[in-house]
Amino acid sequence: MAENSILFCFYSCYFTILSRLFVFFSLLVCCSHSANQLGPYNTFAVSSFSYPTTNVRPFDLRYIRVDLPEWFSSVSITVQSDVDLDSKSISKVPKSTLPLICIRDGSPPLPDVLKSSLIELGSFSNGSFQKIQNPQDVQCYPMQRNITVTLTNEQISPGVWYLGLFNGIGPTRSQSKMIIRRPSYSFSANISVEGCATSTMWGQYCNQTIDTFSCFLAYRNNPTEIVSGANLQTNQNVVSCKNFGSYCHGEGEPKVYALEVLGIAEQLKIVATNVSFTAAPATNSTGNASVANLFYFARHGAMPSMTLYDYSGDISRAPLIIRTPKVGRWFVTILPTNISKEVGGIQNTNMQVCYSITWQVLNCPVGKAGLNCSSEKYILQTVIRRDSTPFESYYLPLSGKVSPDSANFPLEPLSSNSSYSNEIDNSWTYFLLNIPRGAAGGNIHIRMTSDTKINYEIYARYGGLPSLDSWDYYYANRTRSSDGSMFFMSYNSTEEKIDFYILYVKEGTWTFGLRSSNTTISPSNDQTVMSVSVERCPKKCSSHGACKVALDASGLASYSFCSCDRTHGGFDCSVEIVSHQGHLWQSIALIGSNAAAILPAYWALRHKAFAEWVIFTSSGISSGLYHACDVGTWCVLSFGVLQFMDFWLSFMAVVSTFVYLTTVDEVFKRAIHTVVAILTALMAITKATRSSNIILVVAIGALGLLIGWLVEFSTSLRSLSFSRGFCLNVPTR
Repeated sequence: MAENSILFCFYSCYFTILSRLFVFFSLLVCCSHSANQLGPYNTFAVSSFSYPTTNVRPFDLRYIRVDLPEWFSSVSITVQSDVDLDSKSISKVPKSTLPLICIRDGSPPLPDVLKSSLIELGSFSNGSFQKIQNPQDVQCYPMQRNITVTLTNEQISPGVWYLGLFNGIGPTRSQSKMIIRRPSYSFSANISVEGCATSTMWGQYCNQTIDTFSCFLAYRNNPTEIVSGANLQTNQNVVSCKNFGSYCHGEGEPKVYALEVLGIAEQLKIVATNVSFTAAPATNSTGNASVANLFYFARHGAMPSMTLYDYSGDISRAPLIIRTPKVGRWFVTILPTNISKEVGGIQNTNMQVCYSITWQVLNCPVGKAGLNCSSEKYILQTVIRRDSTPFESYYLPLSGKVSPDSANFPLEPLSSNSSYSNEIDNSWTYFLLNIPRGAAGGNIHIRMTSDTKINYEIYARYGGLPSLDSWDYYYANRTRSSDGSMFFMSYNSTEEKIDFYILYVKEGTWTFGLRSSNTTISPSNDQTVMSVSVERCPKKCSSHGACKVALDASGLASYSFCSCDRTHGGFDCSVEIVSHQGHLWQSIALIGSNAAAILPAYWALRHKAFAEWVIFTSSGISSGLYHACDVGTWCVLSFGVLQFMDFWLSFMAVVSTFVYLTTVDEVFKRAIHTVVAILTALMAITKATRSSNIILVVAIGALGLLIGWLVEFSTSLRSLSFSRGFCLNVPTR
């Protein structure tokens, strides 16, 4: 019995050992397989898109959306086209007809508002993206045959980037045109995004360590660190992050830190404490060290460098304080310099500087913002419009102070009380709204009306609170605004009315700060009404066009544009390209020019060429009806039918003239007419407006004339041979 139990224990232990070995080797194989998937640099493929060959017609455009997640490491962009332009030919091509590729952060570049000064005649390269730092920035380059760039998270920030491919820009791009004979071009693209496997690694190959911190939430009253002398008592919350222990590194050795600002904050403060010096681990020297410089380079969204940063300074002398920081990830690189130490009269270069880092993100209570948290802050709720184009909406404050039944709301019940601040002229009220994913092709519309002079200035900023020193767009009065920006458009604003658009707005959180420019303590009976909305086309295309909605190359994001009439252009159809009187004379001349068909029709009727008379008459009538419809006068049939009839009968009139010149029998003429009718109908139904059709029609007519002459010649030759044979066979008497 004992022997059996021993055997059982032996087999059981043996089985356990084998099973554990099997699990161990399975995990080993699994881990090695996962490591192979991650690649040699601890990266993995986030996404890869291949865009097939696409044709860009004259005045047409295509957008490509590139999504870069927070953990991306690099993005590779390859664009191939059939555009063949060298540096010499580019300078000769007008910029209004030049094939272009443009880039913009967050929303599509708008071709109709691009300035010629922004078009660089150099090559599209990695450095092109580094010039874009703000929502209103855009960069354009001539289209090239081959474009290949690889960008890392040290060069650009994560988020949404747009590539725009245009075939001509300017106000005439959106104008409706009858015939376009400019060349098209085609392109194909491949975009691949790589990501880091862990959030603490950064760089193109995810081989650079990023230090993070432990954070906790604290509260405090009377924030005298921000503004001294304020009497307002508020409870502020502070997100404090610090490292436990000290970081040590030597001369010229950078160290990178990262922190997330999750919401709209009032201040970001970074302090270096407990600065000390020590020898490198390989040495044990002691002595008095001189004061080192701890230079910092801070940047939002991407790794800073000595040449590319948002803030810089010496953190050992003064803390880094960023007022109203942007939402997202902040990177700070600290670089020790000028570390020296005397040991026995000999300078030691193996010294290291040690320090502790503390981050503080200051937030105001709910509903408060700004200076000493004395300003009111409101979240704007999105109200979707019914029966409208994709995502048109208006916004209302989440407050019981305004009625939810109207798209407009009064400002006086919402404005901040200036008595909380020592400066009467510095009263701010903030409104926050969110532009959802896929709505970057829309436009923010701000309207403000009053019975008297409006005493508000409007400042807009993406991802943070605006101020007098930090804003993306603003409107103070008719002479002070962002009118110089391409994506800001003001319409007939006066002292009693403010009306402007922010075009192709970036997805995410926008904050609008209303600064009262002449606030008084005493109440006023004047009422200022404000409205905030997102519209697809500004001013509804100024009543001179139709608002269209299209998708980008991936089909995942939409954008809107105006298709204008024959006399207007521009992104909102507000540019008058042809005056009303000029359009009237053009219409009369265009329609009246078809009276030229009367002469050949009369000549054909007089010579009893009834088939040609029908063709000439029908061609003139159909051409007149087509041009009347084309200029917007009257359409008796659909535009496509009228265009087909005009071109087909015009082709038939040319060919019939050639056939008429032949003197062959009617049997042959009917056969030639039948063949010609089929060929010209095919030409008219497929690309009727191409210029090569003129050559084809003349060639067909000449071929018909040649065939007629050949038939006539062969007939004459046979009759001549028959006559000679008949004469030879006559008997002589």
